[in-house]
Amino acid sequence: MSAHRRKTSHPARRPRRRPRPRRIARTLLVAVCALAVMAAAGAWYVYRDLAGSIGSSKALEGAEKSKYGDTNILLMGLDSRRDQNGEELPAEVLDKLHAGSSDIGGYNANTLILLHVPGDGSRAKAFSVPRDDFVDIPGQGKDKIKKAYGLAKSKEEDRLSAQGVKDRRQLEREGREAGRKAQIETVRSFLGVPVDHFAELNLAGFHHLADALGGVPVCLKRPVRDTYSGADFPAGRQMLNGQQSLAFVRQRHGLAMGDLDRTKRQQAFLAGATQKLNSAGTFTDPVKLMKLVDAAKQDVVTDAGWDLLSFVKQAKNLSGGKVAFTTLPVERFGRNHGEDINVVDDMKIKRLIAEQIGPEASASASAPSPDAGPSDAPGASPGASGASSGAPSGAASSPSTGAGGSAPAIDGGGIPCVD
Repeated sequence: MSAHRRKTSHPARRPRRRPRPRRIARTLLVAVCALAVMAAAGAWYVYRDLAGSIGSSKALEGAEKSKYGDTNILLMGLDSRRDQNGEELPAEVLDKLHAGSSDIGGYNANTLILLHVPGDGSRAKAFSVPRDDFVDIPGQGKDKIKKAYGLAKSKEEDRLSAQGVKDRRQLEREGREAGRKAQIETVRSFLGVPVDHFAELNLAGFHHLADALGGVPVCLKRPVRDTYSGADFPAGRQMLNGQQSLAFVRQRHGLAMGDLDRTKRQQAFLAGATQKLNSAGTFTDPVKLMKLVDAAKQDVVTDAGWDLLSFVKQAKNLSGGKVAFTTLPVERFGRNHGEDINVVDDMKIKRLIAEQIGPEASASASAPSPDAGPSDAPGASPGASGASSGAPSGAASSPSTGAGGSAPAIDGGGIPCVD
């Protein structure tokens, strides 16, 4: 009897319940949230790493800002064979860059591009300033615009040395700050518009940027070979690695318009790099993102407080033909103290800039130009066919137009084919 009680006192075993769909969904939701938090933490770490490691400058402190939500960004490429501390680049790097010794180039700003990003989301515009334009440099008189940086740097270093400063890195750091201020002020005065942000890239930066992106697409109308820059490319669309990219943007020998054609190379490189940045999945691939961050640490200096990573993420709005490139006009070529110079009309330049990026220009940005004909290329500024050329004597050709005046083939992704 008692045995029977013991046998029946145990409750019957309940069948195991299958997990309910609601419970599975809740578990998955928690897992997704956890992954999202981890991804956000990783992105924040990368951002903090970039913001804390990239060179930042106070050269724009107290400067006038653009109105209406517009942003003007000055891109400066230094023809320097030294790093940010003034140290010579290693010989193997110089050999790879095909750039000669560290004594060549000095601190000339050989690349000057003003990128205008309208606050209303309309088409962005980029203006290339030829490096040999003969302009007023504050505190220095008239000289080539590219020299503003180096002249001010040298002057500041001499002043500090006279005060007893001997620390080489301090002299380099403060000299470069003076150079940046002078270069920005010179461009601002020449163009007649505010500069809201700037990015400075040294010579090796083109190399590292292209490698970090896994190559940059460009398009050439004809094959080129130049022993000075190392450029050796076939005609057509192609992907350039770091070393090839530097040769591409530096070539001027063998080009019909020399330096003025080189500005078109720089524009094409910028368009190709922007397209690659968007198409390569850089911001969803941690390895690619870290490569980009490392490249920025080595070679880039920006104004303090600029959220560079957020701006780069907006690069999709600057690709696919959404940037109109213009090379500022040159009246004629001349000489000054034995050097070749570009003679320019300061007021003509200011009028051109005001017409292209002023408040009135934004309202008509989407309207077709009355001067636009069948030969106007997509990469040219609207209505700028008669004033956007870098050719002397006001020659009417857009920066995307060849020497013969006919429009070149333009890559479907917004990459212009250049000489």
